[in-house]
Amino acid sequence: MRILLSDGSGLTARQAAGRLAQAGYEVEVLSPDPLALTRFTRCVRRLHRVPAYGTDPLAWLDAALSVWSAGRFDALLPTQEQVAVLAACPDRLAAARVATVVPDFAALAAVQDKVAAHRTLDRVGLPQPPTTVVPEADGLRAWEVFPAYVKLPIGTASRGVVRVEDGHQARRLADELTADGGFGPGGVVVQVALDGPLVMGQSVFDRGRLVASHANLRVREGAGGGASHKRSVDLPEVRDHLTVLGADLAWHGALSVDAILVDGHPRYIDVNPRLVEPGNALRSGVDLVGPLVELALGGAPPAQPPGVPGVRTHQALLALLGAARRPRPRRAVLDEVVAVLRRDGDYRGSAEELTPLRGDVRAVLPSVVAVTAMLVHPPAWRLFASNATANYALSPDGWQELLALAGDPAG
Repeated sequence: MRILLSDGSGLTARQAAGRLAQAGYEVEVLSPDPLALTRFTRCVRRLHRVPAYGTDPLAWLDAALSVWSAGRFDALLPTQEQVAVLAACPDRLAAARVATVVPDFAALAAVQDKVAAHRTLDRVGLPQPPTTVVPEADGLRAWEVFPAYVKLPIGTASRGVVRVEDGHQARRLADELTADGGFGPGGVVVQVALDGPLVMGQSVFDRGRLVASHANLRVREGAGGGASHKRSVDLPEVRDHLTVLGADLAWHGALSVDAILVDGHPRYIDVNPRLVEPGNALRSGVDLVGPLVELALGGAPPAQPPGVPGVRTHQALLALLGAARRPRPRRAVLDEVVAVLRRDGDYRGSAEELTPLRGDVRAVLPSVVAVTAMLVHPPAWRLFASNATANYALSPDGWQELLALAGDPAG
């Protein structure tokens, strides 16, 4: 059976490809980058070049449908923000006989941008940090509770999220956003920063029925705000909240959330209408990828039990990139390399979820190239951390184009 992934650049795509190949599927991917992360693995048979998604999602869709029609694939799985254009164009998918799994566009629009997501979480009663939608610059200039996060409506992988520590920073950011047109029709979200560990919740739904869910803690932060090290946890409250949210939206497909744990209870700070890094879940006994294939093919996968808590995983590439941000970055990168090779510290008892090497030697190449580049020029970490996001992140203009196409169900 042949599976086409909508993205070949990101961490989620790399992990999903590994799971699918392990299950015996032939995997191909779409990407504008010929050196995307999934290029460096035997799990992916072929990478198809397509336009960058963010600014022109319909051009991306044209290319994706062309690849689909020529490739005799069995299913197209959205592994990044391409889920938005797939949900916005059901008639085109039906005409091309694309087998996929996406929510209704109205449901997606309820959580795709951060203003809509805040309002949806508030409506269904899921707890959040103190949060305000600020419609214009003067509201941000007058903000008085710090530290706080200022969030643009559309932003992925920490893009469009700025932490402000005081009024001076808030006023300066207000001026910058005004100059850049950052205050769109919906304004921006301003959210009081909370102290506590970050927990990532993941789920798969079949038209509002919870099929699988998982939660893990970010043990260490890597480059770009991603989790270089994770530990699975059993949080029934998060599972219950996901059940409520998915049922309310009649969600179909993957749905992910981020929360800060305060006294052991979640306060939700982000919603992602897609799959996010399923590797820790799989190691814990929860398969988030297999049910998506079954749903795309019209099946009804059974509900899975919770996974095993305490399972530790890591993504060494993110940790290596993150090391270059420390004082004495070259020494920090070398120390991280030694820890990876010796399986010391945070790597002891932890499994690699991004680039396992057994039977897949090519998987180590991105890390080798990144380490070499950072030893020569430590700021090179930014290039590796930002390139993938640029390939798949939906831009504000792209989102407005999809809203116009679908008649703006969010407004």
